[in-house]
Amino acid sequence: MNAFTKLVEHSKKVANFEHLSAIIDWDQAAVMPPGGAEARSNATAELDVHIHSLMTQPHLGELFAQAEEDTLSTKEKSILREMKRGWQQANLLPESLVQAQSLAGSKCEHAWRTQRGENDWAGFEKNWAEVVKLSQEEAQIRAEANGTTPYDAMLDVYEPGTTSASLDILFADVKTWLPTLIDEALEKQQSDNILLPTAHYPAEKQKALGLEVMKLLQFDFEHGRLDESTHPFCGGVPTDVRITTRYNENEFVQSLMGIVHETGHARYEQGLPKDLSGTPAGEARSMGIHESQSLFFEMQIGRSSAFIDHLARLASNHFSGSEFEKDNLAKIYTRVEKGFIRVDADELTYPAHVILRYEIERDLMNGVIKHTDVPELWNEKMKAYLGLSTEGNFKNGCMQDIHWTDGSFGYFPSYTLGAMYAAQFMAAMKQTVDVDAVIRSGDLAPIFNWLSENIWSKGSLFTTDELVKQATGETLNAKHFQAHLKDRYL
Repeated sequence: MNAFTKLVEHSKKVANFEHLSAIIDWDQAAVMPPGGAEARSNATAELDVHIHSLMTQPHLGELFAQAEEDTLSTKEKSILREMKRGWQQANLLPESLVQAQSLAGSKCEHAWRTQRGENDWAGFEKNWAEVVKLSQEEAQIRAEANGTTPYDAMLDVYEPGTTSASLDILFADVKTWLPTLIDEALEKQQSDNILLPTAHYPAEKQKALGLEVMKLLQFDFEHGRLDESTHPFCGGVPTDVRITTRYNENEFVQSLMGIVHETGHARYEQGLPKDLSGTPAGEARSMGIHESQSLFFEMQIGRSSAFIDHLARLASNHFSGSEFEKDNLAKIYTRVEKGFIRVDADELTYPAHVILRYEIERDLMNGVIKHTDVPELWNEKMKAYLGLSTEGNFKNGCMQDIHWTDGSFGYFPSYTLGAMYAAQFMAAMKQTVDVDAVIRSGDLAPIFNWLSENIWSKGSLFTTDELVKQATGETLNAKHFQAHLKDRYL
């Protein structure tokens, strides 16, 4: 067996343990009773350390050196590149840090689930201080190895090839036109007669509607399921994708679009190349590309008038009321509102929420600010970008997201990058597919075939820039996003 084959075998072994890790993460978020948290944290930390020790076995260095000397096909070279990247990243971090991070993250996240509801910044800050300190340690180690700033080194984990310098330019551009666009859309919508949800919408009916929408989006129920959690997510593995949403019985808007969004993530996972499974080349390209798929489903398809017609039709099987008429649903799903909560934000104000988080986490990882500065900074930026004050309101301010509780710094930019990629993919798709007619027909297969061909089946064989360029003819260009927003809201 040559070195390359040995590395692939080893990669599959690691992937099996990562499979277990993904399922226990889902279990913790969706069904574990609160009393199980402490023992689960210890078990998870043990598994994390085991995966880390497999990734850093001493003989792997020799195998990588030998494999690079072997004659490999283009595909094999891509697989080797991705395996080597994973190995290098794992080797950077000492086992003690991985364990400490796992324990501090579990502790902080578990307590946050209660503290957020109680607006308890003081309690949260005590746990979070440790998470931030360990993340800064990780960022420092990665920065020294990569020759970059600490934040760029964290960004590289989620968005290989992206730097804060390129994001600063991208976001500075968005900040020049977004506030005006928001105000113009708000002005335009002032005269809209809209019926907002005011009735009682039982969770089981919402779930039944959600499952019908997932069928329309051709979700594979043989290889996945829908559950409930505090924070909607997509987890599990390509052969067993677990998506969650949350239900509020006073409205249906959030859960339904949450399901459409997470189904986008799930379809990407279900569409990844089977022949590469167990290797990093068979995984999603980056968080930004992952997010582009969920936002393609939610924003590009999900809020289009053709799709809303289906929603109105399907909703009538479960609910009655004028709020479900298609013209009204269209107004609900394209309503612009300056609000506090990122996950409830509309398409237009969403980038402001992301840019705010990006600027804070960049400065936190680079040591420009302290973690205790965050509430005040959050309030300042919220006032500047959306005209809202979060003073003393930690629950709907800096404590609202789960990402920072376990040290996922560098993740937030993916959301806006994803929205930009999604707009660009749609612009490219429209050159060969009559998207509107396809959605209206109720058989969305041509859309999914395009995504499968250009994005899903490619896994991580190409860099992000190569993947986007092959699919659309150019690397990321924010103009498509701006044009999409203008077209829909003005």
